[in-house]
Amino acid sequence: MKVKIAALSVLLIGFVSCIKPKTDESNLASPAAFEKLMQDENAQLVDVRTPEEYAEGHLKNALNISISFDNFESQLEILDKNKPVLVYCKMGGRSAKAAAKLKELGFKSISDLDGGITSWNEAGKLTEVDLK
Repeated sequence: MKVKIAALSVLLIGFVSCIKPKTDESNLASPAAFEKLMQDENAQLVDVRTPEEYAEGHLKNALNISISFDNFESQLEILDKNKPVLVYCKMGGRSAKAAAKLKELGFKSISDLDGGITSWNEAGKLTEVDLK
């Protein structure tokens, strides 16, 4: 019984961490609007999920910079602060945190996929899968 309660607690905590908190740190973009933003040749597309999640399916040309890694902030140094950054995760919670960090670091234009890749898939949009 205690194992079941512990397992349910872990699942609940995991689910709650993926829920998108309200934030004004970035521009939320619907899947259709996000897709249009991706067409900008200067756009830097960043998937902040884990490498395992990224391998299951990601947006074309997305860089995988996992927010769960200790070196997340140093990995962001490869991005140009003056070019638009488009971020997403599974449901929007982690990308909201990433967008806030990007803003704190001085990035000028940040767009966050509203509802994450989950909403992207629900809108019938395509993803790519790494075959490794």
